Amino acid sequence: MLDIQNISFTYTDSPVIKNVSFTINKGENIAIIGESGCGKSTLLKLIYGLYNLDDGKIFYNEKPILGPKYNLIPGMPYMKYLAQDFDLSPFETVAENVGKFLSNGFANMKKLRVQELLEMVEMEAFSNVKAKFLSGGQQQRVALVRVLALEPEIILLDEPFSQIDAFRKNALRRNLFRYLKQKGITCIIATHDSTDALSFADEAIVMRNGELLVKGDPVKIYEDPETKYVASLFGEVNEVPTHLMLSYEDQTHKTLVYPHQFKMVAESNLQVKIRRTYFRGNHFLIETVYKRQLIFFESEIDLPLDQEIFLGLNYL
Repeated sequence: MLDIQNISFTYTDSPVIKNVSFTINKGENIAIIGESGCGKSTLLKLIYGLYNLDDGKIFYNEKPILGPKYNLIPGMPYMKYLAQDFDLSPFETVAENVGKFLSNGFANMKKLRVQELLEMVEMEAFSNVKAKFLSGGQQQRVALVRVLALEPEIILLDEPFSQIDAFRKNALRRNLFRYLKQKGITCIIATHDSTDALSFADEAIVMRNGELLVKGDPVKIYEDPETKYVASLFGEVNEVPTHLMLSYEDQTHKTLVYPHQFKMVAESNLQVKIRRTYFRGNHFLIETVYKRQLIFFESEIDLPLDQEIFLGLNYL
């Protein structure tokens, strides 16, 4: 078990991580989500032991994880960390990069292991290509399997799919997280992509300004967000006066509503004017305005601009 106990960290004057605590069980996949600069990447580096903590402690299986002032080489041997800069050797081939830390004592086994990993990220055809000739997305795929080569107990991934083409990203994610579950590898992923949290994470951690806001089942966090900030990490969200949709005496109270939770109705207290429409493949995202406030909802068909319509909740 990974146990983070009230850790804090400061780069200069302002705290970057503030009294963060949580535990992670073996084999779990945890997604850390939050806006840029909220402390996601720094938290991964602290867990790996790249920085010294100001306060608090980190334990793995009851043994402390210590920073560089305690270790000649920062980092833990049972843990691998994939940074956003990939850290590949540009003049070595793809196969050489992936197999860099594998033993040369059993050459055939090493070759099979490298081939297995490259097949998982669809890079086997580039086995003999030097890393400097790869695109950013290709380098990211190679870097991803390189940290898996020795099957670490914990893997820390910092935006691991950020440069990978959308058409390849979904299959890669499925392959990766299936592999991690099969091997019982604990994974902590810092990501901007809510799909990583909703589709693959056992739990999600939401951070803001270096603080942990909530940790729990990503589906529950999505369905019942505590704040508009939390909800906005999963896409567009509306904050609408509750009395416009429900019988509610307090006219200052507001309810968070995702665009797909609205529907057009014959009449309601929420009359809006259509400003723009955005085609999203299987639906249109409709941007409307109510008393100078933007409100978004989803429609199966495109709608005329400047048309006035009524909105209601589609789950009533």
